[in-house]
Amino acid sequence: MDIRQLRHFAAVAETLHFGRAAERLNMTQPPLSQSIMALERELGAPLFIRTKRSVALTPFGEQWLVHVRAVLGGLSGLPEIARRLRDGEAGPLELSFVSTADYSVLPELVRQYAALYPSVRIALREATSEVQIAALLEGSGHAGIVIPPANGALPASLRYRRLLSEQLVAAVPESWVGDGRLPLQAGRLNPAVTVQAPLIIFPRHSAPAFHDLVTGYFTAHGGTARIVQEAIQMQTIISLVSAEMGIALVPASLRNLARTGVRYIDLAGAVPSLETGIVWRRDDLTPTLNRFLQVALGGQHAA
Repeated sequence: MDIRQLRHFAAVAETLHFGRAAERLNMTQPPLSQSIMALERELGAPLFIRTKRSVALTPFGEQWLVHVRAVLGGLSGLPEIARRLRDGEAGPLELSFVSTADYSVLPELVRQYAALYPSVRIALREATSEVQIAALLEGSGHAGIVIPPANGALPASLRYRRLLSEQLVAAVPESWVGDGRLPLQAGRLNPAVTVQAPLIIFPRHSAPAFHDLVTGYFTAHGGTARIVQEAIQMQTIISLVSAEMGIALVPASLRNLARTGVRYIDLAGAVPSLETGIVWRRDDLTPTLNRFLQVALGGQHAA
């Protein structure tokens, strides 16, 4: 059977008249009757009870009509589905992100995008920048929110745009401020005090740009980072600060991660900034990704 036969059956079933059904279908009655008979032979059961005065559906025909209408209804929706897929209003979007983005650009960005394109299936995955870049180069995922390499160098097959640049602040045990171990000057933490404190940080192999930015701050102010603990999850780092294992230098947006026993303090002097941006494959700008980039980049050209 083919779609044409299903339309023939539906027209006759809805009119219960071969002549009126033929008019609706812009065809003559004999080929319509032949089409229905061929369909019945293929199905192995009659669809209609025919008399000289009337046409009625058989019980089998009544039951099958429900399924035929569902199929035809689905077919009528295919052009609109195709348009939505073509225009990026439906389909999948696989997005990875660094843990710091979870407290800065990611929530609002995803909220805006999902509100504009609710039919897109968004799959989110947290990963370090290095893991995200490697996955994109292997053809996995659509885009990643990353901390770019310190030298700005990315493989030629990838494109990158900055989303955010924010200063670092110190996440410190609140008790260390209260007992004088971390004295403040005008509400800020002096570099001379900062570089003497034990440090909790991302391991360099997981976040080299972030690691070098933090340790570079210590070096720039005449100190050497005394790393007491490493962790790849920002939540874990803040938990370790809460446990009074040391301090951490984190993006200012981490103030959104409130934790008992942790205080966020501005740094005095020249304060380093951490950049966060979005990266994707040059040759793989899918419709959903194109829409996402329009939201993320404020309408800037992404191609």
